[in-house]
Amino acid sequence: MSSDRSMSSLVSAVHTPFRADGSLAPEVVATQAAFLAANGIRTVFVTGTTGECHSLTHDERRAMFDAWAEASPAHGMRVMAHVGGNVLEEARALARHAAARGLSAISALAPSYYRPATMDALVEWCAAIAAEAPDLPFYYYDIPSMTGVTLPIDRFLREAGARIPTLAGVKFTNLDLVSYRRSLDVAAGRYDLPWGTDEALLGALATGARGAVGSTYNWAPALYAGLMDAFARGDLAEAQQRQSTAVAMIDALSSVGFMGAAKALMTHLGVPVGPARAPLGNPSPSAIDALLQRLDALGFESWGARPVS
Repeated sequence: MSSDRSMSSLVSAVHTPFRADGSLAPEVVATQAAFLAANGIRTVFVTGTTGECHSLTHDERRAMFDAWAEASPAHGMRVMAHVGGNVLEEARALARHAAARGLSAISALAPSYYRPATMDALVEWCAAIAAEAPDLPFYYYDIPSMTGVTLPIDRFLREAGARIPTLAGVKFTNLDLVSYRRSLDVAAGRYDLPWGTDEALLGALATGARGAVGSTYNWAPALYAGLMDAFARGDLAEAQQRQSTAVAMIDALSSVGFMGAAKALMTHLGVPVGPARAPLGNPSPSAIDALLQRLDALGFESWGARPVS
């Protein structure tokens, strides 16, 4: 299956909403969907790294698929379900559930405890998951900084293409632009390779990226849409300036704990996604106030998402 190009634009890797006590809050998803749609986002990536997938139970991930399946149609929104994990049978069951709920595509990262040591083992793992949703595009989720799996994606595309009929591409969250270019050459337009590192989007565009998946697109889509537009029309100076702003923004959030800060920012914008789950931390109210001042100094009002009224 060639790519349906569902990720050839800005795709928001969305947060999993929790209540103040840490319990799941699926009722917030309708607000998330409306907020993102109002800010130009048409495809979301759910229960991935930003969605704290490894801090969710199997049933909670199913509940997130249900909530997005119910909220997305009103906004014409496509939903890619991340189903990967360390337990193959759970990943297969999540793939079946995503298909049953009519979601748009599935994705899976490699297991990160007992890791596939060979390309054959990785392809076999992905093929077993993809087979459970034979009508949905499948994207491998390459994120070696989290999984420790560093098998080359150009080889994956060569070998997986013949064994996974639904293979649509790879979510490439890896700063190695040489590997990315090799992979794009192998993909040759048949597979989609959305970029997954927000603070290096400009470098990826110059290397050949056509779309991107990231967490900061939840609250700063206009910043990156402007970056992509500037690059497309050859205004490198503006594209560089916007990328510098993105780096400064990410540095600001990271200085107080990125995940907790990101979720606090979304809550500030009217989308109450709650705190990050342990072992991740959450910034104090005073740290959030200082963060908002730093973002305002960077011009957040001009390039950030519009708050929910």
